[in-house]
Amino acid sequence: MSEVPRIFAPYFPVRSKQDRSKQHRILITGGAGFLGSNLSERLLAAGHRVICLDNLLTGRLENIAHLRGHPNFAFVKHDVIVPFEIDGCIERIYNLACPASPPKYQLDPIHTFQTSVIGAMNVLELAQRKGARILQASTSEVYGDPEITPQSESYRGQVNTFGPRACYDEGKRAAETLFHDHFHAYGTDIRIMRIFNTYGPRMDPEDGRVVSNFVMQALQGMPITLYGAGEQTRSLCYVDDLLDGMHALMENNDIGPAPVNLGNPVEFSVAQIAQVVCEMTGSRSKLIHCDLPVDDPRQRRPDITRARTLLNWQPKVDLRAGLVPTIAYFQSQILGQPAAQEAAFA
Repeated sequence: MSEVPRIFAPYFPVRSKQDRSKQHRILITGGAGFLGSNLSERLLAAGHRVICLDNLLTGRLENIAHLRGHPNFAFVKHDVIVPFEIDGCIERIYNLACPASPPKYQLDPIHTFQTSVIGAMNVLELAQRKGARILQASTSEVYGDPEITPQSESYRGQVNTFGPRACYDEGKRAAETLFHDHFHAYGTDIRIMRIFNTYGPRMDPEDGRVVSNFVMQALQGMPITLYGAGEQTRSLCYVDDLLDGMHALMENNDIGPAPVNLGNPVEFSVAQIAQVVCEMTGSRSKLIHCDLPVDDPRQRRPDITRARTLLNWQPKVDLRAGLVPTIAYFQSQILGQPAAQEAAFA
């Protein structure tokens, strides 16, 4: 039997008891991804100590390059499907590990499913050993191609278990089951968030989802691809709003194990999003129509009643305001320059 890898992440500067009551040593799996890198930056700014674990299959070192010299930040290259141990205390775990864009997670569907399920088991067992609170990044994809709108947490969804998206959709559904059962069997302190479409700086330019596709195509004068008639809808949440909700969920002591939707309930058709992007970028790109992908959801709109009621959270950033820094970020990627916010943080 092979020995479980031990990760000797730095303990960071010694803190007083008073500091320890407010600041945590935090593990973020998938920490070099879009959400993980933005979360790492925010937690460091709040005085926490962050261990970023990522296998870099879809996470990018450039996302965390400006953090690598921070005294309270450590990066570990590791795949969550391989059991691991981290020395020292861990008080919070954010499990964000898993490709989230269809083109990326469909490249190796078996590994995607393993990341969601085996990875979830590994981090749950770590949380149990450490007595840590753990938050699972689930997804609106657990609702599949929904038959109702908006989608509340009680809706069981309509997922094709054999379709090209199943490795992600069903993987996340299985991970939720593991988290729920771990709570009931062992009392593990869990949180589950179902993330709806989120956008903002540090999205992968080749992410393959609506905002990154449209902005990159518009900035480069390429045709903007609409699938079908462009009538399918998405509800887009700016990353800062999502992080506010994520933190509120993690630090709420009374929320319990039931999942919470986090997303923006303002709904746009895909064609409307394309029009806004073209207007804001000054692009003259033509719209072209392609066949709808298999199992592409026709509508996405979260019911955030639980988040509003239990977390006192709702999104604040409207689409146009959020697209300003997002477009600037993608422009910097095209020009090969560091984004302004990253350069300022270094």
